[in-house]
Amino acid sequence: MRDPFAGVVAFVHTARDRSFRRAAERLGVTPAAVSKAIQRLEEELGVQLFHRTTRRVSLSPEGELFLARCQEAMAQVHAGREAIAMARRDPAGELTVSLPFILGRVLVARLPRFLGRYPALRLHLRLSDRLSRLIEEGVDVAIRMGDLDDSALVARRLMHTRWATVASPAYLAQHGTPARTRDLAGHNCIKFRSPRGTEVEWSFAENRGAERVKTAGNLDLDQGELLIEAAASGLGICQALHFMVEGHVQAGKLVEILREHAAPGPTIHAVCLPGQRSSPRVRAFIDFLVDELASQDAASGVTAPTGKDAGKDAGRDVARDAARDAARKTGSKAAPKAAGKVVKATARRAR
Repeated sequence: MRDPFAGVVAFVHTARDRSFRRAAERLGVTPAAVSKAIQRLEEELGVQLFHRTTRRVSLSPEGELFLARCQEAMAQVHAGREAIAMARRDPAGELTVSLPFILGRVLVARLPRFLGRYPALRLHLRLSDRLSRLIEEGVDVAIRMGDLDDSALVARRLMHTRWATVASPAYLAQHGTPARTRDLAGHNCIKFRSPRGTEVEWSFAENRGAERVKTAGNLDLDQGELLIEAAASGLGICQALHFMVEGHVQAGKLVEILREHAAPGPTIHAVCLPGQRSSPRVRAFIDFLVDELASQDAASGVTAPTGKDAGKDAGRDVARDAARDAARKTGSKAAPKAAGKVVKATARRAR
């Protein structure tokens, strides 16, 4: 019986490097050997995996499909090796994490404890407001906001969020504190302007459920952090996710108002490939996040499970509007486009 992995390693390295020569250098063989291995693989599969020219090598549509499966298989092999070694060593090596920009400050502030606990780990953070493709980009863990629409991933819920409406003490002393959402009509409201150029209305929880409240003001911005700084400078009232403003609130630079009307925001999850969930590095990092963000979750006003139970209802309780508002108000493109499609992560899969 032919080895099902014959030619696969050569194929994957060539696909990643787009070069027979560079793949050969990585594998310690000749370019001719790599070319022949891939040619035999193509003959066996009955398809052409690469388009070849004198200057470059590119994947065919069949090659793109085959690469995704091969990389997932290789990831599971590596994870299996790590699982075997887990009992005799601490997590070590390199760990690549993708996360939205607005979560960067929250995570970086907690890294000294994580890296101090696992000194043999080297962490690579990739901040991006687009959805990363874990396999193609070599990402071990991705942190995502809102509904999850890739059922092939394993998810752990990290934190609930809520929308916080805030203003500086100086602004409230001069203009008064709104007691009801309709009182916002008499205030200067600093708005977030989406990449499409539209002002995003604010969300509140009323008797009939979540609803949008139309507000107006003399300033709008397209960057979440600057939105908060503008409010702290006394320019008006703004709305942002609670963890983005809590430092300013604790320092007395901002005061939260209309707390009893606060609407839930998007839930935050950590996701990884099924083959990576038993990796010591991945498990250590996600477990650390679950523990560290428990205090943030409590601050949101909603208690979420921690530890093993944190993955049971991943993504189930995130509303479509909350996820979309998160993307718009923070400038993030990482909120999923389709609501209702969630990762079918059960407690068994998350463990």
